[in-house]
Amino acid sequence: MKRNEGTIDRAIRVVLGLILLGLWAVDKIPYRTATLIVGLVALITGLTGFCALYKVLGINTCKEC
Repeated sequence: MKRNEGTIDRAIRVVLGLILLGLWAVDKIPYRTATLIVGLVALITGLTGFCALYKVLGINTCKEC
């Protein structure tokens, strides 16, 4: 899988994923299952630098790639 996310995009996804997983862990948000799934997807895509939806839509925010 070739990276298709830039540095800022990845950082935002990691931070968002950690925030959502933190909210899920302390049970302070409704829709816990959706929060868990979105948080995990954001964290994983941020850590790997690859987003399948970006690939389908032809988006590439990675300037080095």
